[in-house]
Amino acid sequence: MMLTEETPVPSGALPVEEMKDHLRMGSGFADDGLQDGLIEAYLRAAMAAIEGRIGKMLYERRFLWVLDCWRDAEQALPVSPVTGIVSLTLVDAAGGEVVVPGGAYRLIPDLHRPRLAGRGGALPTIPSEGVVKVVFDAGFGAAWTDIPVDLRQAVLLLAGEYYEHRHDDGAQAAGLPFGVVTLIERWRTVRILGGGKT
Repeated sequence: MMLTEETPVPSGALPVEEMKDHLRMGSGFADDGLQDGLIEAYLRAAMAAIEGRIGKMLYERRFLWVLDCWRDAEQALPVSPVTGIVSLTLVDAAGGEVVVPGGAYRLIPDLHRPRLAGRGGALPTIPSEGVVKVVFDAGFGAAWTDIPVDLRQAVLLLAGEYYEHRHDDGAQAAGLPFGVVTLIERWRTVRILGGGKT
């Protein structure tokens, strides 16, 4: 199984100015934009850490998921919230591809465990020694304000922590700060039975 982000978050969508306000950086100087690249890098790192911890994508973007077998009659998707299935393609051992018609499958939306299911039957059979490619869109929305407020605050806190400790020698305690953990706790996906049906 392999999940690939196909469309990264555009730089213009990141809350760089809001992060500067959070850090209480001065403004009106000739070098105002000097730290923008660094701030963007820390925002991206903070988002990746939080997304990895809660299993939810903050900004909406497109993903490619490749797997060699269905786990169940309804296949749980690896991240959420999923806003739509773009395509499902069966690939045989020789590399031949067959696009499955959209009417053969459906998305079962769920904030924590969205699933892919067959429409009126089982999911399409994956060829022997082949794979299936699932392209889907996931995330709360395209804009910073589409992301729930507690998750936005967690991103700012964690990015601020990275920024403030950028010169540390690694002596900082490992793990996420308590304030960040508290903000993201309700969003964590609880996995039961190794991701199978609950």
